[in-house]
Amino acid sequence: MDLATLVGIVGAFGFVIMTMVLAGGIAIFIDVPSVLIVFCGSLFVVLMKFNLGQFLGAVKIAGKAFMFKIDKPDDLIQSSVDMADAARKGGFLALEEAEVSNAFMQKGIDMLVDGHDADVVRSTLEKDIVLTTERHEMGANIFKSLGDVAPAMGMIGTLIGLVAMLSNMDDPKSIGPAMAVALLTTLYGAVLANLFAIPISDKLTLRAGEERLNRLLILDAVLGIQDGQNPRVIEAMLKNYLAESKRAIATTED
Repeated sequence: MDLATLVGIVGAFGFVIMTMVLAGGIAIFIDVPSVLIVFCGSLFVVLMKFNLGQFLGAVKIAGKAFMFKIDKPDDLIQSSVDMADAARKGGFLALEEAEVSNAFMQKGIDMLVDGHDADVVRSTLEKDIVLTTERHEMGANIFKSLGDVAPAMGMIGTLIGLVAMLSNMDDPKSIGPAMAVALLTTLYGAVLANLFAIPISDKLTLRAGEERLNRLLILDAVLGIQDGQNPRVIEAMLKNYLAESKRAIATTED
């Protein structure tokens, strides 16, 4: 569970709702036509930008903003060093029984055990990295599009409300309530975009970057093992993926 995402979204909506309550109650901020044009309208506009599979898959992808488990680079480096040491002592076949929790690393190790050339291993793993990154970016782009569309749909709803209000100017008592309803669509659009869609898009982009970095680390590790490099050389090379402060801590622990 990503506590930052959960606390952030609950806190943001919580303060908005609390402000609504203090401003006169939740009821005055609820308008069904405004909800329909902003929430439903935005979803259908986003659907036009992508195919149905991509759109429906966005719900599953959004879960990565809340539930996402990624291997720590330190753990990947240690696993790589252990396997490099085993390969130098017993050959690639010694890696056949190695317990590897990371699926991408397991794929690379299996290719070494099967005896594939370095070029084949590199091209296969690099293609996997590129395609995986593209899939993750697609999910982030869907929510980014929702963040772009929602305020625009809110403005469209506001304009519709203003037209309806101006067509009924002969009744001064109806102007205030009509104006409030017109402005609610702008509020809904801003809330949908800034409290949900854009933050989710940014978090998915962050997750994609973290996973890509891990896979690049694994790629270098697998190629280093295949090249027969010394485990300590591989370790030193892979520590470049860590922040400067973490490199120093890892070196001290070693």
